[in-house]
This record gives sequence, C-alpha cells and structure tokens, in this order.
Amino acid sequence: MDPNSLKRTRMRYRSERRFKLYCAMALVLAGVFLVIFFADIISKGYPAFWQAQIKVDVSYTQDVKELPFLAVGEDVSELISRSWFRQLPRKLNEHPELIGTTRSKWVLADGAVDQYLKDKPNGLDKEQKNLVDRLRNQDRTKLAFNTYFFTQGDSKLPESSGIFSAAVGTVYVMIVTMAFSLPTGVLTAIYLEEFARDNWLTRAIEVNINNLAAIPSILYGLLGLAIFINYVGIPRSSALAGGLTLGLMSLPVIIISSRAALRAVPDSIREAAFGVGASRWQVVSHHVLPMSLPGILTGSIIALAQAMGETAPLLLVGMMAFIPEAPSGFTDAATVMPAQIYTWSSAALRPYAERTAAAILVLLAVLILLNLTAVFLRKRYERTW
Repeated sequence: MDPNSLKRTRMRYRSERRFKLYCAMALVLAGVFLVIFFADIISKGYPAFWQAQIKVDVSYTQDVKELPFLAVGEDVSELISRSWFRQLPRKLNEHPELIGTTRSKWVLADGAVDQYLKDKPNGLDKEQKNLVDRLRNQDRTKLAFNTYFFTQGDSKLPESSGIFSAAVGTVYVMIVTMAFSLPTGVLTAIYLEEFARDNWLTRAIEVNINNLAAIPSILYGLLGLAIFINYVGIPRSSALAGGLTLGLMSLPVIIISSRAALRAVPDSIREAAFGVGASRWQVVSHHVLPMSLPGILTGSIIALAQAMGETAPLLLVGMMAFIPEAPSGFTDAATVMPAQIYTWSSAALRPYAERTAAAILVLLAVLILLNLTAVFLRKRYERTW
C-alpha cells in the first residue's frame, strides 16, 4: 500500500473512532440529564406521599363549631386543617352516637404544620412552632401515608388536595378518545392501504395525514372548540369534548402506525388467499388484519400515551377549571392529570409544589406502564417474514 493510501486509511479509522466517541458522549449526556430529572422529581415529590397528623382529644358536641381540641392542656384547633372541620357535620349525621363523647384521634394537620414537620419553609409563628414541638415531644405528631392525595379531588387547602377527580376525568377522556380514534383510524388505514386506488386524491390525503401528525397540538384545541363546542354544542369542560379533541389529535398517529403494520404483511399472504378464491374483504378480515393486529395495538397504545400527557388542546376546551369532585358522566365538568399538574404548579402555596412533583411521578408511572405494554405486545406477537 502506498503512503497516501495508508494515510487516508488511518484518517478514516480516526474519524470512525471520533464518531463513536461523540455517540458515546451523547448517550452519557442524555443519561445524566435523565438521572438528574428523575432525582429532582423524586426528591420533590416523595414528601407529598406523607402528610402530617396531630393526635388530639375531640369532644363531640351538638354544635360542631364549638368542638374543643385538647392536647397537653392547650387548644390546638389552629394547627388542624380546616378541611377536617368541614367534614365533621357529615360525620356526626352518619354517626350520631358520637355526640357527647370524647375520643382521642389522629386528625389532619394544617399545611403549614406539615411543612414545618418536614423541615421546610412555613408560615407558623414562634408560639405555634413551640406548640408543635411540644406535641412532637409527646409523640402527638406524625407523618402518615397521605391517603388524601389518592382519594380526594382538588382543594384550595393543599393538605387535603388530591388527584382523584383528575384521575377519574383522565379515564373518562381516554375512553372517549380511544372509542372515537381507534376504529376511525384503523378503518381509514385499511381503506387507504387495501382498497383505495393509487391516484392524486389518495396521495393528497396521505400527505395531509402526515402533515397533521406534525402540527402543534394546540391547533387541535382550536378545532375541537370550533366543531364540538361551538357547532355541535357539547358542554364545555366535559370529558366528551376533551376526549373528542384528543381523538382528532390521535387520528394521524393511529392511521400512520396502522398502515405501517398492514404494509408489513407480505403480499404472498394476500396472493395465496386470492388464489383460493377469497374476496378482497375476506383477505383483509381473515388474514391481513389479524396478522397486523399487534402492530396496530402497539401504535394505538403509544397514541393513547401521547394523548394522556397533553394539556394544550384541553386548555381551549375549558378543562383547566377547578374541579373538586370527580365527574359521574361524560358530559360533567372534568379535568385531567396534566391540567391538574399545571394548576398546582402555578399555585402560590409551597405545599402545592411537592404535590405537583408527586402527580408528575404518578403520571410518569402510568405512561411508562403503557409504553412497556406496547413493547411487550410488539415483542410477544411480533412476526418475522
């Protein structure tokens, strides 16, 4: 080999090594950012799964506004969450035998007390801090698992706010989304791939579908507002309006992924079915569709996960409202997890910050589960031709 060729060969090898190094550095950098992200979210969100409680002696009276709260000889009512007081009338109506009794109970503490017990900035004055310290020294305070976070809806009081109403609203919205987008998208993909002729009209439709998959999601919110709310008259802020809007957004993804799954079925399968006298519909329904179903389901689950994390389209159809109660139907006012996270992130009170991170963790867990399900289906039912 002449010296010039040897020099060029060495340069190519050095370039290859540099390229591998750049790729490895990019991978390490992405991993570092991912670790930092999860570490930050977990460190901020984990405290929200624990909520401060105070043990007090409650004397139940006929007038719940005059209930005395005794602990180490001092009144601690100012340290107790107002949400606990609000549920007392209902509790006494359900259990009238409590009237006239005094019982020792663990009750929900105020948000400022919760932050103080977690060694975070709080709004307690010196006397209140001293009282909390005395209660802590007598084992009358504790950080218990925060069941309110999973069983209650949104609240103006951070210590009693939860994700239940948003989670129920998300389920309703996703049911509408998939009921609308899955059959529409799959049938559209089948027609374009198996029945439509290759002409200028079908090519124009394909180009527009590909373009719709890339446009900003907030434009689908404008479309949903114009069609479903202003024209059709679906109630604003309802799961039906939000689900149909997200269904429009999911359609291009489902159509593209379904067409790819149908196209992956070898033509020899179709030709063999035609050879024994099957009609085109029989070929599609008996052979092509069952073989492409794993790919269609995988694409649909990914589209569902993408829709579940959207906020911008729902902002325009009114699903960012304060919703303390879970919806009981598809036309009731509802909110979703991403909207709840956005609302909490803009709240002024500090306890909402940790609830924001905790809700992000819950949403991430659901999205990761959906993506793992898609990977499992692809690996479990994948066929090689």
